[in-house]
Amino acid sequence: MRNLSVSILLTLLFSSCSHKPYETKPNIIIILADDQGWGDLSCKGNTNIETPNIDKLAETGVTFDRFFVCAVCSPTRAELLTGRYHVRSGVWSTGAGGERMDLDETTIAEVFKNAGYATAAYGKWHNGMQAPYHPNSRGFDDFYGFCSGHWGNYYSPMLEHNGEIVKGDGFIIDDLTQKGLEFIEENADKPFLLYLPFNTPHSPMQVPDKFWEKYKNKNLAMFYRDKEKEDTLFTKAALAMCENIDWNVGRISQKVEELGLTENTIILYLSDNGPNGFRWNDNMKGKKGSTDEGGVRSPLIIKWEGNLRAGKEISEITSGIDLLPTLAELAGIEVRTKNPLDGLSIKPLLTDDDTEWQDRIIYNYWGGRLSLRNQKFRLDHQNKLFDMENDPGQHIDVSEKYPNEYQQLLLAKTNWQKEVASELDRDAKRPFTIGHPSVFQTQLPARDAIAHGNIKRSNKYPNSTYLTNWMATTDKITFDAEVLTSGNYEIELFYTCPEEEIGSNLKLSFNDSQLEFEINEACNSSLLDDRDIYPRMEGYVKEFHRKKVGTIYLEEGKGLLTLQATLIPGNHVMDFRLLLLRKI
Repeated sequence: MRNLSVSILLTLLFSSCSHKPYETKPNIIIILADDQGWGDLSCKGNTNIETPNIDKLAETGVTFDRFFVCAVCSPTRAELLTGRYHVRSGVWSTGAGGERMDLDETTIAEVFKNAGYATAAYGKWHNGMQAPYHPNSRGFDDFYGFCSGHWGNYYSPMLEHNGEIVKGDGFIIDDLTQKGLEFIEENADKPFLLYLPFNTPHSPMQVPDKFWEKYKNKNLAMFYRDKEKEDTLFTKAALAMCENIDWNVGRISQKVEELGLTENTIILYLSDNGPNGFRWNDNMKGKKGSTDEGGVRSPLIIKWEGNLRAGKEISEITSGIDLLPTLAELAGIEVRTKNPLDGLSIKPLLTDDDTEWQDRIIYNYWGGRLSLRNQKFRLDHQNKLFDMENDPGQHIDVSEKYPNEYQQLLLAKTNWQKEVASELDRDAKRPFTIGHPSVFQTQLPARDAIAHGNIKRSNKYPNSTYLTNWMATTDKITFDAEVLTSGNYEIELFYTCPEEEIGSNLKLSFNDSQLEFEINEACNSSLLDDRDIYPRMEGYVKEFHRKKVGTIYLEEGKGLLTLQATLIPGNHVMDFRLLLLRKI
């Protein structure tokens, strides 16, 4: 009898093992590339590039053939984080505060944190810098990276760790990945959500030599459909950066395997928009910034070893708004958000081979251009209809051939503009916040400032810029600000000023409070411009001097935070990069 009991016990044990259940909630790792196109992977048939580690994810995981995101960075990130169309969350731009998500939005990090997960984000946030828009205020326990839309230097750059300004360690993607590896190790015995929003192959085009050497003299075999539009040097740089991403994906996969977490970890890989240049993308129309197929179609791979069928390919259309509800259902987490989701859980597509899936419409909106996609058709922003099954390159308008379908999509477009796009208020007054209790200090970068008088921005793309040409006492820098907590704030200034220009007196003021100080320490540094493979359109950056300049009392409320010179002994005041305000 005893032997029979043991036999039954062993049978049950091996039976359980064959189904590979998980005793704890699954870990989640989301890897998001920046400006990588659908076609920038060898598993998509691109012979110009080799991405063996991402290819292996596809071989051992589930791939989505028609997965759509937004045309540019911050909207995609907002939709991934909230499960809602970005216009609902107030995201209308990639800068000037328009990248921030409204504060009544619930993020995927908050959903998982409330379910007991450790949460971390390492990389390019691009959905708000000042708390409560900061990632530490939106559900992420740990944040390392930068909050702007692009960064000006990828080698040991100025970054932040939970609000504190720090210096990076080596090439930025390698560094971000290293932080991710450490987070995985530290949380190996409990469920975690790791968000890795990388910032390449977004320009500037910088990549370690070992990746660039492979491409420097390489003859490309595959090109954009209008070959004369392609800049092959830019393409080579982008592909080298994608291979660096692939190497880091391999590091992540290896760490998960080493720790024995493969059967309890869901790994996702995707990009935030179409390619940032004209290059091979399976003859699709459009690139980054476009709401055509090539601008919004992204790779998506989801691997969960032992739980999702390896090598499965899903042809049904899906979207970035689907990730939050899908991951929550896979993890057995109840989704409680302040606002209703637009996304659907696509768990049935992942787990069932014969599921019946109802056709739907996915909306791609950017810059006033709205394009609609269902399983068969795309209605573009000019109201041309394309049969995407037979004409995936969008060459022939078939609106006359399919009048009923055309009218249905036109009506859906009108309704979405009235019911959803109308929620976006570009004129909403959302000042830059100071002193939120969830963080210990606030950054006010030149990116968010308004320059007056002679002062100029170092480049028209503001994200990592500084302000220069400060020549007169009538010049000033202002921030449309709101102080959330009254108190004394220690001010730290990031600037450069050559020896011959020191001595300017400045006044920092906010409503009835002011602080006066002098620029009495010289710091001059050259532009960091020697690592670019391809000439950049963004501005170059440099190292800035940090100086504590005093303390100011700030009263709760709205107003203009103004920085103005009262005395200029030389020709210029300084080049301005950043203010740090620490409540004391």
